[in-house]
Amino acid sequence: MSNRSFIQRSLINAAGILKDSLFSQEYAAGNRLLQLLDPRIKMLTFILFIFLVLLAKNIISILSLYIFCLLLARVSGIGMGFFLRRTWLFIPLFSLFIVLPALFGQFSPGEALFTFSFLGVALAITRQGLGTAILFVLRVATSVSFVVLLSLTTKQAALLKVLRIFKVPHIFVITLGICYRYIFLFILVIENTYLAIKSRIGLAVDYKKGQHIVAWNMASLWQRSYKLNEDVYSAMLSRGYCGEPVLLYDFRLKFLDWLWLCFSLLLFIALAAKQFPS
Repeated sequence: MSNRSFIQRSLINAAGILKDSLFSQEYAAGNRLLQLLDPRIKMLTFILFIFLVLLAKNIISILSLYIFCLLLARVSGIGMGFFLRRTWLFIPLFSLFIVLPALFGQFSPGEALFTFSFLGVALAITRQGLGTAILFVLRVATSVSFVVLLSLTTKQAALLKVLRIFKVPHIFVITLGICYRYIFLFILVIENTYLAIKSRIGLAVDYKKGQHIVAWNMASLWQRSYKLNEDVYSAMLSRGYCGEPVLLYDFRLKFLDWLWLCFSLLLFIALAAKQFPS
């Protein structure tokens, strides 16, 4: 029963990923501040913001940039709960586990804040170690937040085209686009396959029959994937695909884009000057 519950939970979570992705596309099609900006200007300014995060040497500066990112998300109509789940679910939490040793005096000597004994070993959390850990986690979380905000407020095709404008290698852009588009299709195929098996044979399946069903469906999914790959490529060639992402509209700079660019440059210069005073 626990194995079946695990499979069902996995499929439900996979379907949730698909729904979140479709929901994020609704954000990108909105009519708020970041959605109205030219994707080229938006990516350029976000690169500047991330560069500022890397330059920042104190917690206050990074925390200010993180609050600024949250304000941008809010102004762009993105729910805080949805945004925080997308940004804190994996990478920042994983970075916290990486930086845990830096908390202790053995790796970051300094003023001890807390002392305790673990398995007979005396450990101390130092002020310097705690500051280093908070700085590292905040830097990772803020950088990830800006990247996620850029992807949520930019249509996927426009984002791929901008990557090519910024000279990102063609093979990387195409691979990213294909993975983004078809991973959700395969999630749906797997979910529908599981529901079909469950509706035909129920939950009680012996071990050997279960292995046979899984192996047959893996082979079937591979064949369907290969055929889909050939069909999609042929369809792309018949529609004039030449290796570059194509949009139905061209990018055009507006007054709002120039205003946002000037604001971002002034913010970058001010914060950079604060980090490197003369």
